[in-house]
Amino acid sequence: MVKDQEVERIAKKLDKMVHKKNTSTRIGMSVNAVRKQSLDEEVQTLAKSLIKTWKKLLDGSEGKSEEKKKGGSPLQSSSSKDYPGSSDTSNKPETSKTPTTPVSPKFTTFPPAPVTTDIVRSKCRELLVAALQTDGDYQTIGVDCEHLAAQIEDYIYQELTSTDMKYKTRLRSRISNLKDQKNPDLRRNVLCGNISPDRIASMTAEEMASAELKEIRKALTKESIRQHQLSKLGGTETDMFVCGKCKGKNCTYTQVQTRSADEPMTTFVLCNECGNRWKFC
Repeated sequence: MVKDQEVERIAKKLDKMVHKKNTSTRIGMSVNAVRKQSLDEEVQTLAKSLIKTWKKLLDGSEGKSEEKKKGGSPLQSSSSKDYPGSSDTSNKPETSKTPTTPVSPKFTTFPPAPVTTDIVRSKCRELLVAALQTDGDYQTIGVDCEHLAAQIEDYIYQELTSTDMKYKTRLRSRISNLKDQKNPDLRRNVLCGNISPDRIASMTAEEMASAELKEIRKALTKESIRQHQLSKLGGTETDMFVCGKCKGKNCTYTQVQTRSADEPMTTFVLCNECGNRWKFC
């Protein structure tokens, strides 16, 4: 009798809740509360069965309502399923199919150079920058000429330790050779790092010369030596040199300009006693 009354009470309660809004959650909660409060196993079993049945009905109704809310046409829904990668791009901005990546020039890097406040050194660096920027090769190669010029000047200063005439002559020689329109290979090799800043800072005029000028100087040197060897009577007699063979001092010497104008002349010495010849640098 008690069991029938409890079931009847549940039925009445469910009937009231059906007519109310948002009952899907309330029904489940109410039946579950009855299941927990009841001490009768059969009532508990019926409550569980009722909750399961209600959930199935609830899931079915919610699925249909969701489809109605979407309101998509069968053609649209089928196309999105058939083509998983497709999407509505009507409101999206157009993008390039082949994105381009900006290509940056390859820059030659050098170690940092100390900053100087010396007026003479700063002016020499400016002249070096102008020489390095001749013909605009530095733009094609991609190098910071101010940084590179500071490197070159600093190596020269560290070697000579002052800004005297020797320092200025060394800088003047670098600048004139880097600006030489007939010797672009030297400048390009310095800009791209094939000739390091410390190397260009200590190179001789012969080493900096173009291949064409080197060949001319080589030919002139050979001709000067040949002419010197043919003539034993030419030259100036002196006792300032000592022959390496006979140790005599009766010598004759001649001087020939075999290098650039800013370099000293080459001295050729002839021993008048044994005929030994040598070059004095």
